[in-house]
Parts: sequence; structure tokens; C-alpha cells
Amino acid sequence: MHTNDWLQLALFIGVLALITKPIGIYLTKVLDPQGKTWLDPLIRPFEKITYRLMGVDASKEHGWKGYTVAMLVFSAVGVLFTYAILRLQHLLPMNPQGLPALSPALAFNTAVSFTTNTNWQSYGGESTMSYFSQMVALTIHNFTSAAVGISIAAALVRGVSRHSATTLGNFWVDVTRTTYYLLLPLCLVFAVFLVSQGTIQNFKAYDTATLVEPAGEITTQTIVQGPMASQSAIKMLGTNGGGYTNANSAQPFENPSPRTNFIQMLSIFAIGSGLTWYLGKSTKNQAHGWSVWAVMMILFTTGVLACWWAEAHGNPIHQALGIASGDGNMEGKEVRFGIFNSSLFATITTAASCGAVNSMHDSFTAIGGLVPLFMIELGEVVIGGVGAGLYGMLVFVVLAVFIAGLMVGRTPEYLGKKIQAFDVKMSMLALLVLTASILGFTAWAAVSTWGQAGLNNAGPHGFSEILYAYSSATANNGSAFAGLTANPSNGDPHYNVTLAAAMLIGRFLMIIPIMALAGSLVKKKIAPPSAGTFPVSGSLFSILLLGTVLLVGALNFLPALALGPIVEHFLMLKGQLF
Repeated sequence: MHTNDWLQLALFIGVLALITKPIGIYLTKVLDPQGKTWLDPLIRPFEKITYRLMGVDASKEHGWKGYTVAMLVFSAVGVLFTYAILRLQHLLPMNPQGLPALSPALAFNTAVSFTTNTNWQSYGGESTMSYFSQMVALTIHNFTSAAVGISIAAALVRGVSRHSATTLGNFWVDVTRTTYYLLLPLCLVFAVFLVSQGTIQNFKAYDTATLVEPAGEITTQTIVQGPMASQSAIKMLGTNGGGYTNANSAQPFENPSPRTNFIQMLSIFAIGSGLTWYLGKSTKNQAHGWSVWAVMMILFTTGVLACWWAEAHGNPIHQALGIASGDGNMEGKEVRFGIFNSSLFATITTAASCGAVNSMHDSFTAIGGLVPLFMIELGEVVIGGVGAGLYGMLVFVVLAVFIAGLMVGRTPEYLGKKIQAFDVKMSMLALLVLTASILGFTAWAAVSTWGQAGLNNAGPHGFSEILYAYSSATANNGSAFAGLTANPSNGDPHYNVTLAAAMLIGRFLMIIPIMALAGSLVKKKIAPPSAGTFPVSGSLFSILLLGTVLLVGALNFLPALALGPIVEHFLMLKGQLF
């Protein structure tokens, strides 16, 4: 754990803090249909044309049910659109490698994955997807699924900030403005930056190079080509994470240097961090927004330090055998990035529901692998996916003020609004849905022949691979313990189908109760503060919110974690590996 690494961590958090307010200010303008941005002269005409083509009345707002139905219809069409492209890939243009169509189960899994902002990949991108599929089926979803998440967060914030009202905004306006004014301009700049650093962006057929040192009968290597920079930009900014190549951000074309590595990590957190400032601005309580941000940073920093510590100490068994140095566990990591940047990236991508990786989490030590798994199972409320992290954290805020109200014997209030039984029920339902999906599917796979057949490791590590897969799918993360084979060569569809089901549950069965909560909050009247009003800013609130996230969000998973990475750690200390 070197001084340079500490400086990098401080630099990352410092830069993130500096950009949070500017991004939040811009988000406030974008998420206000009447807001003016410096891009208005260029984009406003296209925005109006889009509404006209869709038949949308931009001045008409939705209640929570109308907003939710519009989101579900939009997402369902997206699934069908993507499924059709993947099943017809061999007939469509821009396929210089002549790649075949995807199987029904894999196409369904992938369509659901990208629609839900999960981007779980049961395939290697460069050997499965044509350029047309990468750009039209997948990259488009990287924009739209991110826009949906931001829109849902905006609707919930409106539910908190408005009072005695019935509407939460217009879904179609929110998605359109988020895409046109925020995601597209940022990604254009980011993609150009990536190209300048060495990321490729072309439509060439794959190249073949002759190996300088042949490996037996293998004398050549295929070098991937294609429109990579454009997909890499939105996969980070939109916290999608789906890599153009199987190696994802460990691939030199996707992530050429430590410079691009730092900017990619920062971009994963950028919009989610800015949304906390947007929360404070919208509720006229900026201290509340910063308190939520501070809790996120405490959880994040703790996770980074734990993962970094575990990887820096490495595996004592390997060290005793002389097959690893005392510098830590470099297995599965890029030499370009090293242990600290691999640990930092792993924590960031799982704290946010991104899923991009620059190292293989399956090769981490038991405790090192526990950290990204734990971050996912917190509900990815530490910054989280764009929008998803904020609305997930606001669920915990509601529960925290409810607990505070019980402790002081008063009716719980959140920013002047009374928190009643319905609000608590919807908040708990959103959390219990995630728990039931993760533990239910994990238990099923762990005792099934098809579930065990996909494992490449035995014992607790194999169990961790299954637990990580369904945690990642349900929480819409998309990263994996790569030892799990989810798309076996024998065509068994169980993993593809059950993981897709987990993604749908984690996305939509969480959003529906959250939108019901927003619909309940927006109708409430605001009561003036009194002596018994619990403040939602400051150290006391932050401590209560932190405890609520840890106890309510993670306690359900402790037995499963004990059977996986925790017992694996103690067995490693006893000299046993899996």
C-alpha cells in the first residue's frame, strides 16, 4: 500500500467532489422541461421534432401510474427490438466477420440485459456481435436505459420536492431531454478523448497478425477492430458496463492507458454524484444532498480500503510456495494498472451499477472478491447506476427517518412530509424484491444439476460464483465471477433464462413500488418544522442513514456471504484453495 496509491485515491475523491456541483447544476436545467442550457440553439429543434414524431404533448405531465406504464411500454419495445436484431444478425449488414445469429436463450438474455441497464454478457463481444449489433442493438440501449434510470430518479425527487400535487413529470420528455442534452454531448466528447488516447473507432474487418513467438501450432492472432470508442464512452457514463470485447476495460483498445483508466473510473461516478446535488437543489435543502453524498463516500472509501488491503496482502499459500511475490495478488490483473487501480476500479464499478471491469474479480482473494459482491448487495446505493443509485438511496432515507420517528415517539417526517404506513411498505417491498430474487435464484442454482454444471471451481468459491451472478443480475450490475459458464456449449438455457428473469425483477419490480412511493409523497402537504422534526442533514442523520443501509440493506445476505467468501478466506488461512 504505497504513498502513490493513497495520492491517487485522494485525487479521485477530490476531483469527484469538485465536479459534483457543476454536473448537478446542469442536471437541474436538463431535468426541467423549461430549463435553458447552452445547447438549446442546437438541440431544441430536434427535441421538438422528436415530440412531434412520437405524438407527445410535452406540456402534459403524468401521474405515477402513467409515468410507470410509459416506462414499461418503452422498455418492452426495447427488449423486442433488440431480440429481433440479435436473432437476425446473420442477415443484417455490417457483419464483416460473418458472425451467426444468437441462440434464442442468449438473445433473450442479452436483450433483457441491455434494456435493464445491466449489460450482463454471457458471451465474448468480439466473437459474437456484428458491428450492426454492437451499435444498433446494444449501444442505443446504453443511452436509453441510462436515460430511463435518470428519469425515474427525477420523478422520485419531484415526488419529494412537490406537495399537494398529482403529477411527477412527463416520462417521454425526461428521457428525450436526458438523452439529447446530457448523454449524447458528454459521450461525443468522451469518445473523441478515447480515440485520441488510442481506442479504435472504425468499420474494418478484423486483422490477423503473425506471432513473433508461436505457441505450438498457434502462429497467428486475430486483432479485433470496429466502432469501439463510441460504445466505451456510454458504457461508462451511463453505468452500463457492457464491453465491446470479452476482456472489457482490461483490453488495451478499450482502455489504453492509466490516463484513460482514471477518466473511465471518474465517468462511472460523475452523473450519479451530480444527482445528489440535484436532490439538494430540488428540495431546497442543499445540506441534505451533501449528507447523502457523504454517506455514499464513507461506504465507498471503506470498500476501496478493504479490497485494496486484501489484494495487497495477497494469498499466503502462494507466497509460501514462492509463486507470488510479497507485493500482493496480481492474478487476473493488468500489469498496466496494478493492484490499487484494479481494486479501485472493482469497487467503483460495483458501487455503481456499472459492471465494466479492468481486472477479473474471480481471481481476487476471498476478501477482495467479497467487497465488490457486498457493494452490489447493498443495492448499489453508493453513487449507484445513473438514477438508480439515487432512488435506491432515497428508499433508505425514508426508512431512516421512519426509524428516527419511532425512536423519539413522533410521526416520522421527511422534509415536512409525514411518512406513513404505505410509504414504508413500498420502501420495504423495493428492498425485499431484491433479496428474494438474489437468494432464491442462488439457492435454486446451487442445488441444481444445471447450476453446478456451470461452475469451474468447487466449494465456497463455486458458491460465490453463483451468488455473485444472481446478485449482479438482480442489482443490474453486469460484472461476474468469470469462472461461471452461463452460456454452455451444450445449449442449456437455464442460466441465460434465470439471469434474465433476475434482471427484470431487479429493474422493474423495484421501480414500480418506488414510483408508487413517489406518487404517495407528491400528494402530501408540507408541515412546518417543529421541535420534534428530525433533521435530514448533518452528522446525526448521516450516521443513522449509514446504519440503515448496512443493517437493512446488507444483513439479509450475511448467511450467504458466510457460506461463500468468508468461509473461503478462513480456509485459505488454513492452507486450502478451490
